[in-house]
Amino acid sequence: MLKIVEKSKIWFSISIAIIAVGLFFMFTNGLNFGIDFKGGTVVKVDFQKEMSQDDKTEIETIISKYCDVDDTEIRVVNKTEVELSFKADAIEKESIGALHKEIKDKFELKDDYVLSESNKGASISKELTRTAWIAVVVATIAMLIYITFRFEFTFGVAAVIALLHDILITLSIYAIFDVKINTPFIAAMLTILGYSINDTIVVFDRVRENKNKNRKLPLNELANNSIRQTISRSINTSISTLITIIILFILVPSIREFTLPLIVGVVSGSYSSIFIASPAWVMISKKFKKAYK
Repeated sequence: MLKIVEKSKIWFSISIAIIAVGLFFMFTNGLNFGIDFKGGTVVKVDFQKEMSQDDKTEIETIISKYCDVDDTEIRVVNKTEVELSFKADAIEKESIGALHKEIKDKFELKDDYVLSESNKGASISKELTRTAWIAVVVATIAMLIYITFRFEFTFGVAAVIALLHDILITLSIYAIFDVKINTPFIAAMLTILGYSINDTIVVFDRVRENKNKNRKLPLNELANNSIRQTISRSINTSISTLITIIILFILVPSIREFTLPLIVGVVSGSYSSIFIASPAWVMISKKFKKAYK
């Protein structure tokens, strides 16, 4: 028989290890926030042809003459439209004109190749960061209330633990691999929360159903039976979702800032709904029983 709950220390240890390494990188190097959060200059360019990897390398070489390439982002919006982003204070204002001219001459672009140029202030970026975190917190609290209302408080607490697990795992992966974080990341995080909670509710719904059928069944066995009955559905759903997202990640470069965290989040969400949420519910329920004896 599948015994997930009995091996909960193993599952918790794997997650804690990843999160611990991630927190170490967060405190030592910090998260790699992009232009959306740090402010800077965004230039939209009509490249007038489909950009190749060699073209992108050439642009990076030109940019490196004026500023640190790590402080810039080159994003293909569509086949011919390219977005060049520079972090605040990464490049001198007087150098932007020379940079434009060198790119124009190198690729023989038309005079009106610059479609737009805008500046994002640091104050706006701070407000965006604050609003983003508020959105995540409000979504988490709303889910706790919903699950408590639909099931019971112990289910709600376990579900929130699983959600926090998914957020921390995704942030840890981004910190460890120094991946840039922009506004699509926040949209992806909220999507991950919704996906993860849906997967967790499927398991909890089966737990509640089995609990009503046999109230004398030990909690460990109750949770294991419920996981065994739903694990195939969870894995199949996750695999089919992952295939779609990975294809989008490979074929549509312009939305990679959204699809990359989704890939991490779907894997983490599937893991947490099976190996974190149910064992956490068993532990919390046992403590509640002891407290009210």
